[in-house]
Amino acid sequence: MVNLVAAQRPLIHGLMKMAGIRPYMVEIEPGTVMSFWVPSETISKPKKKHEKPKLIAKPNKPIVVMVHGFAAEGIVTWQFQVGALTKKYVGALTKKYAVYIPDLLFFGGSTTDKEDRSPRFQAECFAAALTKLGVEKCVVVGFSYGGTVAFEMAEMYPELVQAMVIFGSILTMPDPISTGSVTQLGFSSSKELLLPVSVKGLMALLSVTTHRKLWFPNRLYKDFLEVMFTHRKERGELLEMVSNKDINNIPKFPQRIHLLWGENDQIFKRELAKNMKEQLGDGATFQGIKKAGHLVHLERPCVYNRCLKRFIASFFASNCEAKI
Repeated sequence: MVNLVAAQRPLIHGLMKMAGIRPYMVEIEPGTVMSFWVPSETISKPKKKHEKPKLIAKPNKPIVVMVHGFAAEGIVTWQFQVGALTKKYVGALTKKYAVYIPDLLFFGGSTTDKEDRSPRFQAECFAAALTKLGVEKCVVVGFSYGGTVAFEMAEMYPELVQAMVIFGSILTMPDPISTGSVTQLGFSSSKELLLPVSVKGLMALLSVTTHRKLWFPNRLYKDFLEVMFTHRKERGELLEMVSNKDINNIPKFPQRIHLLWGENDQIFKRELAKNMKEQLGDGATFQGIKKAGHLVHLERPCVYNRCLKRFIASFFASNCEAKI
């Protein structure tokens, strides 16, 4: 029987290519590879099926890197954002931004034979891959687990990460999701919540991550579980190794950080995000989007995209002014 979710991949891939990004594999070191979607103009187009694309140019536009969460790989997570960020200016010949979308280790085609499962190791591999792709500076958009990795990378490589947009990700909790929050949502652990093993579990995850109640046939849930929740053992280990910052030992981030939140997020509530803004200091800003939950970028993509583009544009504009 055809997997309906897998069958949609060629369509999504085609839309991504129309938006100007293409797949590319980066070998960080023997045994560790990361799959990316990168700007088409930076890689060659293979003339034969067995040929692999090669890097041919560095990006020549402002760079935005988008990092997914736990429930899906990169382009599935950001399918409604890519076109909005790569769309041409009115009357201009160049696109707005060079967009890079990675699959973190144990998502999509990214794997490693190393035993390290920490967010810091993810960040090290991620930064190494970006360097190999010719990325020297970028704005990072991080969702959920991707936000955790983005914070790590921003702390370790401040010259690489110029600014961040974070949502659905909290710095200062002792567990990936606090025990109290998980219990209130009806789960025994964050692993049970984020790595469902049944249609019922996936339906429950969707119900707490969205503001609006959505309905899909059971067949679609089954197919999604089969395609998107691979590497379960390794992903469970990733969850166990999420090392959130001590509330009394938050690093001083030099970057501008914009917290763009669904105001009805049941997992990381608006109040937690506002508290994090205060902890991060003057370089952080907060913006809420009404009638949206944890999956705000999928629930209200048009509103989310407008807010995202406004922040990114203001950052690059102010950055250019500072250089003059």
